[in-house]
Amino acid sequence: MRNPLSDRIVEIQPSGIRKFFDIVNEMPDAISLGVGEPDFDTPWHIREEGIYSLEKGRTYYTSNAGLMDLREAIVEYTERTLGIRYHAKDEVLVTVGGSEAIDIALRAMLNPGDEVIMPEPCYVSYLPCIKLANGVPVSVELEEKYEFRLQKEQLLNAITDKTKVLILSYPNNPTGAIMTKEDLKAIAEVVVEKDLFVISDEIYAALTYGMEHTSIASFPGMKERTIVINGFSKAFAMTGWRLGYAMGPKVILEQMTKIHQFCIMAAPTTSQYAAISALRNGDNDVEEMRKSYNLRRNYLMNAMKRMKLQCFEPYGAFYIFPCIKEFGMTSEEFATKLLEQEKVAVVPGSAFGACGEGFIRISYAYSIEELKRALERVEHFITTLREENKKK
Repeated sequence: MRNPLSDRIVEIQPSGIRKFFDIVNEMPDAISLGVGEPDFDTPWHIREEGIYSLEKGRTYYTSNAGLMDLREAIVEYTERTLGIRYHAKDEVLVTVGGSEAIDIALRAMLNPGDEVIMPEPCYVSYLPCIKLANGVPVSVELEEKYEFRLQKEQLLNAITDKTKVLILSYPNNPTGAIMTKEDLKAIAEVVVEKDLFVISDEIYAALTYGMEHTSIASFPGMKERTIVINGFSKAFAMTGWRLGYAMGPKVILEQMTKIHQFCIMAAPTTSQYAAISALRNGDNDVEEMRKSYNLRRNYLMNAMKRMKLQCFEPYGAFYIFPCIKEFGMTSEEFATKLLEQEKVAVVPGSAFGACGEGFIRISYAYSIEELKRALERVEHFITTLREENKKK
């Protein structure tokens, strides 16, 4: 019998995040700090709107691009939070999570052989989505000494005559890094000069600490060459509702909508009605969650200092990215031993690209009580490792 599988899909590796998530689910007494999922319940007024839509029998398809009321709410929210005005009819598409938006943006924009610059460490979906869209991923290795911010010189060095798209992801998963307005201004100037396009994944835009988030689409000449991707999973604690959105130029959104139409039809109707309430009435909920995450962030950073574990201070998302190079093992080995010996799951930095080697990702989307229990085990683990290394 002939091989039933695609060579392209077989060569793509499964998610390094899900590997540890699956193991910890079958391990009694294990604590997971690996998954980027808020521990908050979806705020009640959002759930109530979803329940009401079901009670009213709103179980039909919406338009392919999403409910117009929701798209208008997205436009209002974006103008209020980012200062950018989009057209609800032609420049907004509601998707099944931000991940679908990333996938169909790449498929809509790339021809075979087009290069996509992908700063790493980065979200695990970018690489496979580029390959599935017949693009060529070009990795740019972000450095801890620059707090994992993309430098203008790095971007210029990566550009060739085949470069078409730059993927930006700030606040960043896995590092928690942010890009300041000055950082983005320098990148925007290069993008315009070199006639590139940007896919800006801003799913953590509402979760910054000590500074306001800036979108690269807000700079002169950038709105017409940027797809901004956002969603409801992180800021509104709506992971299971599976809802995201993309905003950008009509010429690109039309083709993204076409792919969405054939693959998905429309995002879940119940989720769309709930999301309207999230955008119009959820600012206080987001602020309360953000404050809680910031407390946890500070708690973790103090714990890293106490353990003498090197870790730059993140200012966005809900992750820290401590360095574990001192222990002389790969991040995969470190994470595996930590899980086996102390029953704590973290994610190896290598899951987010080769330059993530030597780091681990710890999520603080967990309660202080759970973080405290987990960190006691982590401290015991690294103390043991240091003692073993001294004996060698």
